[in-house]
This record gives sequence, structure tokens and C-alpha cells, in this order.
Amino acid sequence: MKKHIRLITPITTKGSWRSEHLEALEASGCEISVTEIDAGPASIECEFDEMLAAPDTVAKIIAAERERVDAVVMDCMGDPGLRAAREAVEIPVLGPCETSMHLAAMLGHRFSLVTVLQRLRPFFENRARQYGVYEKLASVRSIETPVLDLESSAEATAHALTEQAILAVEGDRADVILLGCTGLLGCAERVRGTLVGKGYDIPVIDPLPVTVRIAAAIAGVGLSHSKLTYPTPPEKPTIGFSQPELSRR
Repeated sequence: MKKHIRLITPITTKGSWRSEHLEALEASGCEISVTEIDAGPASIECEFDEMLAAPDTVAKIIAAERERVDAVVMDCMGDPGLRAAREAVEIPVLGPCETSMHLAAMLGHRFSLVTVLQRLRPFFENRARQYGVYEKLASVRSIETPVLDLESSAEATAHALTEQAILAVEGDRADVILLGCTGLLGCAERVRGTLVGKGYDIPVIDPLPVTVRIAAAIAGVGLSHSKLTYPTPPEKPTIGFSQPELSRR
């Protein structure tokens, strides 16, 4: 039986998903549905954006559990509200940053993350520390293209990613390349092809498809997050927020 995976896009920019994107993900054997947040930033490019995105992201994840979705994947390398969401629901919730960083750490001795903007370097270095893989992080490199400009400059984006990946391998001793934005969906194959052509036979991780497949696998074997690590939040008055009702065993 197919597992239903809900993608939560934690930005308010509409139209970020095209039919071919969903078809590519559903080819993995999952049923995919997508929802966007109603309140939050147009894109996530800093900690402040991540904070603004978190409340409605978590609310959408709670709604997904009520709709009997099998697992949720955040469509953002910022993993906004990831821990809070795991406390609020019992189904698996995966962030592509945590998931793909751990995979990158397994596939090679050191990995480099190639992202959109240099200002995100401390953001991802902090995430690597938080997720326990900082010793495996060779570097954080960037192509200096804002998230909202990626679609309009696809050719230039792929070229810049490839250039930075080569520099990461040759200059930073990276053994694995991790694309540092889910908006770079579909670029990994081209980057890897160029690397292989230069004699560097290394993995290039496209974080969103990887995370969707791992979420489906976790749900498929009946696993979810530990409630000792992510206990359900206590009931209490909350001012200024419409707190959704949580599942309580």
C-alpha cells in the first residue's frame, strides 16, 4: 500500500510546485500531497525567516496528522519548527536538512553543502552542530542567487552549482556534495555528471527526494519519533495564538 507523504512548503510564495516535480517524487511509490503556509515569509534565507515560518508550518503538520497522512516532509532546508512539530504529532516528521546531512555523513568521509547565499553559512554550520555531523562538514559554499530567483535562472544556477561543487572537491576535500536548498530540485544529476566527467565519482544529494523516500520507509515499517525525546506539549493557556488541539495518548 502506498504511503501518503505530505510536503509542507513553509513559505507564502505561491506556485513553487509544478506537476513534473510531483510526478518525479511520486515515481518513488509514494502518494504525495502539497500544502503551503498561509502566514510567514516569502522565502527562508535566515534564522529570522525560519522563526516566522515555524508557527503555521507546525499548524499545517498537525492538520496533516488529522487527515491521516502517514508522514510529513518539510520542503525547506531550514527545517522550520522541526522539533516543535515532532512534539505536536505522532506521525514521522522529517526535515531535509537533518535527513540529508546524516545521509551525506554516511556516504563519505566529509561533505560540502552548496547553497544559495553566503549569508547562510553560519546557519548551516549551526545546523550541522545541532544534528551531530559538524566534524563531517568540509565547507558551506554558495552560488549567490536568492531563492526566489532560482526558477528564472535555471541554466545559470546549474552552472554555478557545478563550479562550487568542483571547488569543494578540489579545495575543501569534500567526498560528497549536498545541495543546500530544496528549490534546487533536479539539479543534482547535472552536477554529478560534470563531476564524474572530471574524474570525481562522488554522490551529489538532492535533499527533497531523498527525504521523501526515507520518510516513506520509516512510515512503512511503522516507526516514528520517540516521545521520550519529543513529549507532547502540556496543556496551558496561550495568548495571541490559536493553539490547535493535539493528539494525546
